[in-house]
Amino acid sequence: MISNWARFSVRHRRLMLWLWVLLIAATLPLAIQVTKHLTTNGFERPHSQVQWATTVVNQIHAPTVPQPLLIQGVSTAKAIRLGRTLPVSPSAFHRIGPEKTLFIPPSGLSLNQAHKLRRDLTTEHASSETVSQLAIGKLVTHDASQTLTHSGILAMPVLAVLLLVVFGSVMAVALPLIIAVSGAEVALAAVSIISRHMQLSVFLTDIVSFLALGVGVDYALFISTRFRQDLDSGLSIEDSVVDSMAHAGRSVLYSGIAVALAVATLVFGDNAYWKGLAVGGAVAIFAVLLATHTLLPAIMGLLGKNLHWGRVRRPDFSLWKRLSYWVTHHPVAAGLVSLAILVPFATLAPQIQMRTPPNLATMLPRTDPLRQAVEKQQEVQGAGVIAPIAIAVRLNTPLTQPKAWVPVAHLTQQLSRMSDVAIVSSPTLLHVNAATLALALRQPRQVPSNLRSALQNFVALHNARLLVVYVIAKSGPNAARTSDLVGHIDTHLHSWLPPGTRAAAGGLVPVLRSFNQTTQNRIPLIIATALAVALIVLTAATRSVLQAALGVVFDGLVALATAGFLVLADHHQWLGLERQPLDSSITPLIFVLLFGLSMDYEVILLHRMQERIQAGGERRTAIEGGVATTGAMITGAGMIMVVVFLALLVSPLQIMKTLGIGLAFAVLADTWIVRSLLVPSSTTLLGQFGFWPWHARSREQSADLSLK
Repeated sequence: MISNWARFSVRHRRLMLWLWVLLIAATLPLAIQVTKHLTTNGFERPHSQVQWATTVVNQIHAPTVPQPLLIQGVSTAKAIRLGRTLPVSPSAFHRIGPEKTLFIPPSGLSLNQAHKLRRDLTTEHASSETVSQLAIGKLVTHDASQTLTHSGILAMPVLAVLLLVVFGSVMAVALPLIIAVSGAEVALAAVSIISRHMQLSVFLTDIVSFLALGVGVDYALFISTRFRQDLDSGLSIEDSVVDSMAHAGRSVLYSGIAVALAVATLVFGDNAYWKGLAVGGAVAIFAVLLATHTLLPAIMGLLGKNLHWGRVRRPDFSLWKRLSYWVTHHPVAAGLVSLAILVPFATLAPQIQMRTPPNLATMLPRTDPLRQAVEKQQEVQGAGVIAPIAIAVRLNTPLTQPKAWVPVAHLTQQLSRMSDVAIVSSPTLLHVNAATLALALRQPRQVPSNLRSALQNFVALHNARLLVVYVIAKSGPNAARTSDLVGHIDTHLHSWLPPGTRAAAGGLVPVLRSFNQTTQNRIPLIIATALAVALIVLTAATRSVLQAALGVVFDGLVALATAGFLVLADHHQWLGLERQPLDSSITPLIFVLLFGLSMDYEVILLHRMQERIQAGGERRTAIEGGVATTGAMITGAGMIMVVVFLALLVSPLQIMKTLGIGLAFAVLADTWIVRSLLVPSSTTLLGQFGFWPWHARSREQSADLSLK
């Protein structure tokens, strides 16, 4: 089937090229606007208590009040002078640094007065921006989208040099880049369309583009190398395209399906965020497979032997012959060297801590003015003020009746007694009795306007059974004590309220507490499913249950070593990163991508060994030849992926830096240690059972998917 399609593509190569030109032209506007509908939300579990509570909170249409401002471009003294015209006390202005001031609006300041202050600041050529979690979320979105541009600019020239070394010709360098960029563009356009119908994370743009870029370059490298070798052996252009697609193309198809299925296991994360990453990641891989199996054969057919244009002298790759000889003749030593490198990292894996921070400002660099403003606000008003915990309540009795306020008062009292609670905001603390509160909801015009306005902070006017009570913790949103406080509140709520009352904690802290707990609980299922996918795909590709099982074990070892490396990087500040837990929103992704990407190298290496055994070679010689002939290609492809991932270090966001270094370490460990040392040494030690139950009976049985 692949051969027939490849022959069709090469015979109709101009049609295929024009179809791709039209596809890219049609989808480019969508790809450019990919971040328009992406979000930093989607962490709630559907139909959960915390989602219900957060939905109730969003139904409370509180009156708009002035927000804290970050003022830049003028001194604090000048900002204070401008504030006196409102008038505002100097105590509302807090110096952060030179020409950086935090303004905390005093109680009673009107929106018009706040707007006047901002206009006056603009007149003085100063800037002002709102200090809120929403503003921080927008900045994170902006920084994530900028990462895509900046890291791409950084990665491309390095990729070009690496490709020139691996391919050995200038024309051949352009080919994988064309395939990778085309696949990435189509993938981003698809994500742009999908984001209009389901919640997708803002980090998906970087993940999709760099996954498509790295995988696309690798896949094009494998296929076009086979094509060039077939041309050099004397095959016609058409036959070379067909042969390269039938063998290397089929191998790529196996690998692509494995990666896509591995990423798809993230759907078990059980919320919109993980489902979005699963869909977006799988879309990226399928877009690359579309490009490699339609556009690539057409371009190869069009270029033919011109693919050799611009040949340069390539480095001597005899290292792999010497290394393969040493590994196969000293397999125990090679295995021990591999384990000596990976096991120390793996032993640190149990120390891993994962948590997505409710305080979004901690995702920004410490030098970011907006983060500094949030830290100053916490210093002035209290650590928990930036993320109040909202207790949503649905009562049996409508609040238009005075007796409905009795359990609300009891709830308020119980919350106030909790040890880590700094402030409780409740309608029962407005210094009016239950009868007046009920009257305010029943006949609003019968009570003072300031009481009506105050009640709008707590009560949903369209539903007299719903209300919200707010709690500000003494500790900050990221503190374990605050998370524990949410747990204690949820545990005791129903004992504080009448039977039949629905109540739960909502807001950013409870949402991310639930997300962190769910992710930690679901990681074993996600990883187990990804490993099962790897086992099935490897078994299908190699027909060796033993090699498939070894591949899964080795992948698990690399995953543990990667976790240990990230412990050193994030928990112990290796590489200059800030000390903090790993973000729950990327850690499972690193491991899932590792399991998927490792399929590329494993299938190619094992099939080269099987091919030589099939041809009648002695097993040790076949293993040695497999490493010698694929080592440069596998490690070269791995280094391409490493460059792509390390380009994420240009991001100001530590979450993106961690993603980049985690994946880069995983690929380095997989290509340079596992595929170069551990796989050939273990296969040598297993002797005749190395590929059980596969054995060479006929060439047709070998399912040759490797690169000759």
